[in-house]
Amino acid sequence: MNVFFISSEASPLAKTGGLADVIGALPQALHTCKHTLTVVMPYYRQVVDATNINITPIKKNISIWADGTNRNCPVHQLYLAGVTFLLVEQDDLYNRKGLYGTTDGEYEDNFLRFVLFNRVALELAAQSSENVDILHCHDWQTGFIPLLLRSQYGHFPKLAQTKTVFTIHNLAYQGIFPAEWMRRMGIPTHHFHHDGFEFYGQINCMKAGIMMADAITTVSETYAKEILTPEYGCHLDGFLIRHQSKLSGIVNGIDINVWNPANDPLIPHTFSTKKIAGKKKCKLALQAFCGLPLSESTPLLTLISRLAEQKGTSLLLPNIEAWMNQGMQLVILGSGDLEIEKSLKKLATKYPSNLFFMSGFNEPLAHKIYAGGDIFLMPSLFEPCGLGQLIAMRYGNIPVVRSTGGLCDTVIDYNVSNKQATGVQFLDATAKALNNAVNETIALFQKPVVWSRLRNNALRRDSSWDRSALLYAQLYTDLIKK
Repeated sequence: MNVFFISSEASPLAKTGGLADVIGALPQALHTCKHTLTVVMPYYRQVVDATNINITPIKKNISIWADGTNRNCPVHQLYLAGVTFLLVEQDDLYNRKGLYGTTDGEYEDNFLRFVLFNRVALELAAQSSENVDILHCHDWQTGFIPLLLRSQYGHFPKLAQTKTVFTIHNLAYQGIFPAEWMRRMGIPTHHFHHDGFEFYGQINCMKAGIMMADAITTVSETYAKEILTPEYGCHLDGFLIRHQSKLSGIVNGIDINVWNPANDPLIPHTFSTKKIAGKKKCKLALQAFCGLPLSESTPLLTLISRLAEQKGTSLLLPNIEAWMNQGMQLVILGSGDLEIEKSLKKLATKYPSNLFFMSGFNEPLAHKIYAGGDIFLMPSLFEPCGLGQLIAMRYGNIPVVRSTGGLCDTVIDYNVSNKQATGVQFLDATAKALNNAVNETIALFQKPVVWSRLRNNALRRDSSWDRSALLYAQLYTDLIKK
């Protein structure tokens, strides 16, 4: 099949979260299944150029009218692991420090930025050397592609039989804009109503994708069920129920070549289930780097996360002082809410022998934390899939997770199956429930035989994209047959 992935970000070129990791790995997994894969994304010049990856301009310019101006959009290209990447240049829109906004908020012209990108992506697909079987769109930034395909691009021969898949990575971010943008961007208005992409008098890009796509997926089976409820539906649960027949959940994977403790160049000592000594050495090295007392017997808790309410910081913060007073160690890497960062910096100053906090994201340090930690915390209030717990298990860093979304689907709870367990789950979104789960996990840590089995189960878990890629390929095949 000839498949176009259209996304606002992709690793290793530009990344703000898990979406980039998916776009960086899933097309490669599908390529190994002999499909032709093309990824289309904006060219965020200063972000992409900072990676030092060679991007080549090609003799292709797409002319698009947008917001009263005819824009000439050059296209750049590169090949990574058999996948073609096409990057759309428009420096006044994409050559900015942030992909979607700054600390002051999202860019006011994001509708222009991404609908223009949607149109260029469709033009590129229409010029493909072969008929395009699937347009796989991701999150609100590509929500108008299925609608534009049907209303304005269906006459292109290469797109005449094309099917669309729309993947919801996080329903909380929907792309809501003033209605005037329809006129400014030439968006058809006949679907601007309650059962279309209208949302309290405004445009909702997520609704557009849900409404017009041939299939809707999200990134875990449990999250696909959760978003049909008021608690997790973000005011779209009723709308999603009406489109439930085309909704399914396919859990994410990770790039097991990048995340591999047996040959990871970013960790001080490699290890595996057969050579576990390196794991203990990684712990001691992490403690040394963070200025913590060196001790194999002290439980080392870790957290790598965006610091936001969704990630369960309200469950975490009330527990930290008690954990420090119990002699635990905690290493945190993350950024986000400034008040949360301020609280963590204050606690790190108060407990320098127990708590290390670094604001921001540091890729080499992240690898060292995954490899050196004993227990990995993910107390998310909701989590569509989550990649942190998959990486943590890959490195024998036992996850303690709230039983929601992809965390529920990917971590086998010790209380459900102690012989096959890969972590510990808790249900209630309270600080007390998190504390109980942590104490339960530490009790397991203090039983060497039990802990060794738990850690080996986690290390052996298959978190690759192989199974999920086959499920996506089957979904594509079913759509084409229809």
